Amino acid sequence: MRLSPNGLLWSSAALSILSHSANAQNSSQIVLEALESIVDCASCLAAFTPLQAVAQTGNDAFSDALAFVCDAAQLDDPDVCSGPIIAHDLRSISSTGQTAERLLPLPPPSVSVAPPSPPATRKTPIQVVHISDVHIDRNYYNEIGQPVTEPAQPFGNLNCDSPVQLADSMLEAVNSFNPAFVIFTGDVQTGAKLSCSVSDTMLMQCEVNTDLKAFNAEMLSKVTAPIFPSIGNHDSNPVNSFPRNTTDPALNVQWVFDTQSAGWEQWIGSAASQQVDHISGSYAVAVTDMNLVILSVNTQYWYRQNLWLYDSDTFQPDPNGLFAFMVEQLQAAEDAGQLVWIIGHIPLGKQDTVEDPSNYFDQILQRYKDTIAGMFFGHSHKDQFEIAYSDYDNQIAANAVGVGLICPALTPTSGNPAFKVYDVDPDTFGIMDIHVIFANITDPTFQTNRAYLVCLLRRSRNYGTLVGLPADSELTPAFWHNLTEVFTTNDTAFQMFNTFISRGGDVTPCDATDNCQNTTICDMRAFRSPNNCVCIFYQSSMLRILNGFHPFRTPTRAHSNLGGEVRVLLPEDRNLQNARASE
Repeated sequence: MRLSPNGLLWSSAALSILSHSANAQNSSQIVLEALESIVDCASCLAAFTPLQAVAQTGNDAFSDALAFVCDAAQLDDPDVCSGPIIAHDLRSISSTGQTAERLLPLPPPSVSVAPPSPPATRKTPIQVVHISDVHIDRNYYNEIGQPVTEPAQPFGNLNCDSPVQLADSMLEAVNSFNPAFVIFTGDVQTGAKLSCSVSDTMLMQCEVNTDLKAFNAEMLSKVTAPIFPSIGNHDSNPVNSFPRNTTDPALNVQWVFDTQSAGWEQWIGSAASQQVDHISGSYAVAVTDMNLVILSVNTQYWYRQNLWLYDSDTFQPDPNGLFAFMVEQLQAAEDAGQLVWIIGHIPLGKQDTVEDPSNYFDQILQRYKDTIAGMFFGHSHKDQFEIAYSDYDNQIAANAVGVGLICPALTPTSGNPAFKVYDVDPDTFGIMDIHVIFANITDPTFQTNRAYLVCLLRRSRNYGTLVGLPADSELTPAFWHNLTEVFTTNDTAFQMFNTFISRGGDVTPCDATDNCQNTTICDMRAFRSPNNCVCIFYQSSMLRILNGFHPFRTPTRAHSNLGGEVRVLLPEDRNLQNARASE
């Protein structure tokens, strides 16, 4: 081995190639053969050796060789192919480094892939339940005494997170549907435990660990169907805290992954539970007797309020390799002719998702859109959806390629406790209909009989006629886009949606005032966070991030114990007040 002037090690093979590159024709042949050898990621990385050898001969020789190859292969104009910058890059990076890997595109389809066509006669739909954001407060009490003089109701209060009794009643209601399976998109912990002192950290970890185990046990005891969970931003301590694997190992949250790996194994099996342990809380597993894979992703590594994302100047486009894991699993499913549901906690289009990973996720969606049959999230506590487009500058039904369905929360702090039931085609795994099941928590009879209302909303019945949806059609991305078009002109329909957001429990007026209606519709059309229209203030946002504040939770008496004060001063800058946090 020999050290090159820029510090890279060159093998004897590379030097041998270099010695035979005395003229442009030889260099052109080497470049051509290197490019022709590329058939997959491994061969692409292997091609770096001969290409780097030619680049070492100088910019002129490499540019001439590349231009010759482009012209001969009719790839592009020779002037466009001329590459002194490419030569510089090849001399500056290693074929085994992360930068080289980032040059590689997503693998092309190995087989012809098309979205599954609905059968001539559809089978009876299966039902799948979606639950999220349970936020169980195991210190909830409803006895008169200090510090309150009026007791909270036994099965929940709009000013408090979920008591255990409310969570149990929800799980019993879920089981009554006899679903084929259940998806849970995270957040077990109460939002009251927002932060703690260093001395409390180990105690809080122990408590969080105990609560995660307790809810796993409660789901197992009350729901007979398989459950496929994902991790939420509140399922750690401190809240939102998920250090990257490049951070000091002593600061990791492996204890969260260990706990959920063991707790989820009963539903996802040993292989997937090992993935939870070793791939930062993510896993992929095939659903028994179905042509469907559940891909559960820990979205907290893309969360703006995960402050561990800012502990280094080194750009890390794929923290802990989660995007690489997604591509690996999607490619395997595509090769096997399987369909995939992606589940995770934080929707990719919200303003608190970092823009870069939101864009990377969208690129993966564009590539595997015919394999991804559904995407499901929580976090916002609202009944919402986000549409992905192949061209965000031309948002029309024909360009709608995916939709993220967001589940409302169990916790009453954001409205009536609710969950969703999906009618699912067992062949295409497309959504045929959605039922939102909720509890009217302010109704005194609920506190005694715990009866969940059969249905607040059926998408096909409430919205289908507005867009001319045939009775046997799936709720495709185009359907959701057409619905947003209705919302722009039909205020009655939009106000119905606005009521459904909180399940009728905490309705916030939204109309043309302060541009609320347009902003909300824009948010529906934003599966990528850079495309949403929600404006937040830099200063108040930073204060809330530092204090562990959840952007979608309303501060109440029950959530006032922040356990510390913000010890930072931010400059007042009124010019920032109308700026978007993503800019």
